[in-house]
Amino acid sequence: MRNKKLLGGMLAMLAALSLSQASAQLNGILQKAKDKVGNRVKSEGAAKVSKVANDFVGGDSLIFSEDFAGYKAGAAATSFKTNGAASVTTVDGQSGKWMTLQDKATYKLSRHRVYPRHFTVEFDILALADKTGDISPMSFGFASDNSANEYTSNTGAYVELHYYDGNQVNVGNNKLKKFMNATFDLAPGLNRPLHVSLTVQGERMTVYLDKVKLADTDLFGESDARNFYITAPWQYENNARVMISNLRIAGFKR
Repeated sequence: MRNKKLLGGMLAMLAALSLSQASAQLNGILQKAKDKVGNRVKSEGAAKVSKVANDFVGGDSLIFSEDFAGYKAGAAATSFKTNGAASVTTVDGQSGKWMTLQDKATYKLSRHRVYPRHFTVEFDILALADKTGDISPMSFGFASDNSANEYTSNTGAYVELHYYDGNQVNVGNNKLKKFMNATFDLAPGLNRPLHVSLTVQGERMTVYLDKVKLADTDLFGESDARNFYITAPWQYENNARVMISNLRIAGFKR
């Protein structure tokens, strides 16, 4: 009888463990399916974007900057708030310090800021991976609020980098039902800084990756709030990771 009870307990534990693992795997599969379906739906009705030469001009009146130089490696970056972790680190072969984006985490500035009508945002993305397929999509843009209590993807005016597709970038605003697709080879940007530049002027936002213009269109409603955010990939594989640094937000004196 005792052996039967022991065997029954062990079987129950194995069943619970299997259920937990299956649940975690299912969550990952559902997120990938959501990304794929959303990507397909948006592609069907999305405008195609042609890449053009760089004409970006950064703002000359600094609003906020962060390169994490003031933090020790391993410290938490207090300039950001997140539902995950905001650990500062160094990377062999790369200068400066970087904030690691934890999977399933959203990052916003710790202090709410009101931006002028015309301003720019610049930062570097450092994606470390053997191949783009090891990284789920990540996004950044401007949300309607400055809360970072939960994972938020593709909210407000957004840019989404589809790493696992290799060369797809989605730009849009779900509220306005406006979506555009661009192609940009993300593989050459692995294991080196990929520079992002955004220009916001009224309702219009222009998007650049490595000095290549990918989008220039109205992405805000007239009264939409603008709270800058970065959302990490839902999942990493094979020890891949993504970091950001050298954030600079600036307005214009004129």
